[in-house]
Amino acid sequence: MSEQLPQPRAAVGALVVHKGQVLLVKRGKAPARGVWALPGGRVQWGETLAAAAEREVLEETGIAVRAERIIYTFDNIVRDAAGVVRFHYIIVDFLAHPLTPDVPPTPGDDADDARWFFPHDLAGLPVSGPTRQLIQRMVQEDGT
Repeated sequence: MSEQLPQPRAAVGALVVHKGQVLLVKRGKAPARGVWALPGGRVQWGETLAAAAEREVLEETGIAVRAERIIYTFDNIVRDAAGVVRFHYIIVDFLAHPLTPDVPPTPGDDADDARWFFPHDLAGLPVSGPTRQLIQRMVQEDGT
């Protein structure tokens, strides 16, 4: 009989853009504790990807958004020192815009902090690799 292996988990993120700024959260839990990243998280059973992205942004930042379109997909596989896979997520990122742009972000759920950043202000901060790549791509394409 074959051994049942864990399955990758579906997750979403949202690149929330407003007036040239991006909304980021500082992760409070593993696998990216202390790192700035797009708000996002796991997709719940029966939830669409877009609805999951909108829910996660609201939970982590207090800001309601509309997820507009998929802009990036990637695998996030985290291994321990022995090479054993500890986390495996398939992540789908959306471009989103705030429905309540004047509401300041308030960290919630597993976010230790939530803030708006201009892309050029991220240079010295610990930002997740995929988040940094996506923001750089946005700047190159849109001139933001």
